[in-house]
Amino acid sequence: MSSPFRDRSNRALTWPQANQKIILRFYNYFLDLKVAFLWRFVSYIPFHFIRNNLFRLSGVKIGTNSTIHIGARFYQPINVKVGQGTIIGDHATLDGRASLTIGNHVDIASEVMIYNSKHDINSPDFAPVDAPVIIEDYVFIGPRAIIMPGVTISKGAVVAAAAVVTKDVPPHTVVAGVPARKISHRHLHNLNYRLGRFRLFQ
Repeated sequence: MSSPFRDRSNRALTWPQANQKIILRFYNYFLDLKVAFLWRFVSYIPFHFIRNNLFRLSGVKIGTNSTIHIGARFYQPINVKVGQGTIIGDHATLDGRASLTIGNHVDIASEVMIYNSKHDINSPDFAPVDAPVIIEDYVFIGPRAIIMPGVTISKGAVVAAAAVVTKDVPPHTVVAGVPARKISHRHLHNLNYRLGRFRLFQ
């Protein structure tokens, strides 16, 4: 007996395919509820200790002396890993639909958006494409920068405000623009500083 189910492109599905899609759909409903709770409530708790521990309970891995400021948005918390001594500014987007790894002593400014999932615009069914993002130690990312899927930003690199990073950034390189291109080189190579304090109640 054939399955009565069809996908969104009106293609017939076998029973195993339909079952898999049904399970995935309910898992996504659960994830949507979890993400909504993080966005609407947890992200706006004005105490870092409470907020970061609730992020940890949701699956985000946050190293010691690191914090995520108020208003953070996640799409899949369990795939987000933050190293030690890192500060992430307010209203950051940390995707997590693929692996997102942020290193130690990284400074991410306000409203930065980091994505690791996009759509293939040439796919007949507009298929999603996931690709991990890696941000290595001592990187600085300026306000409202956008990091696209599959990008590695290497140790000590700097991303200027409002840049759109579509390709890997080499170590100690300063990039800016849309799309981001090299504009300078960071002369400090012995990177061992520690970031200042995070803002209370933010």
